[in-house]
Amino acid sequence: MNNFDHPVLRRGAQAILVAALMGSLSGCVGLVVGGAVAAGAAATDRRTLGAQADDKSISIKADLRVPKIAGPDAHVNANSFNRMVLLTGEVKDEETKARVAREVKAIDGVLSVANELEVAGPASYTSRSNDALITTKVKASLVDMKTISATSFKVVTERGVVYLMGRVTEREGQVASDVARGVSGVAKVVKMFEYITEEEMRAISPNTGSVAL
Repeated sequence: MNNFDHPVLRRGAQAILVAALMGSLSGCVGLVVGGAVAAGAAATDRRTLGAQADDKSISIKADLRVPKIAGPDAHVNANSFNRMVLLTGEVKDEETKARVAREVKAIDGVLSVANELEVAGPASYTSRSNDALITTKVKASLVDMKTISATSFKVVTERGVVYLMGRVTEREGQVASDVARGVSGVAKVVKMFEYITEEEMRAISPNTGSVAL
């Protein structure tokens, strides 16, 4: 008798096959859903796909290069949006601050660098945790504001200072900055927008209406 002719063994083999099939399908569903979310995010982003790819590449390269210049005691964040890099954090002296900016500016694709680095000791864990919380609260507040597209904004917080980036209209930028200022813990809001017209906004996001405030 074949090993799998025994009823118990046959049922066991069937159970294993079903479990493997379900696991395979679950993985496929995860990939499909994850791909759909990523595609949706890319579709609502006002940057071109090329700019989105460049921003990811720039951020990765900056993360690899900056520590070699800034040193182990520095704390530097490099955020790229539409090929403009925002540098925040702390370095030991003005020379290091300038060197970091030059190194990042030399990365392929970078159009400009906003050097907001501070000459100071690295921020504490508590300070960084507080900044992360503020960023989360600002993002949530932007989502609640239905008159603007929250996905059009990039939020960066350093030492309680909120930096707002994005391709937005002046109206959207003002609304977002007002919203950010109203979040508890925010010491200051710095607007670093690339402004577009209302007509350009509607062309980029045809389903987004302009609401006068």
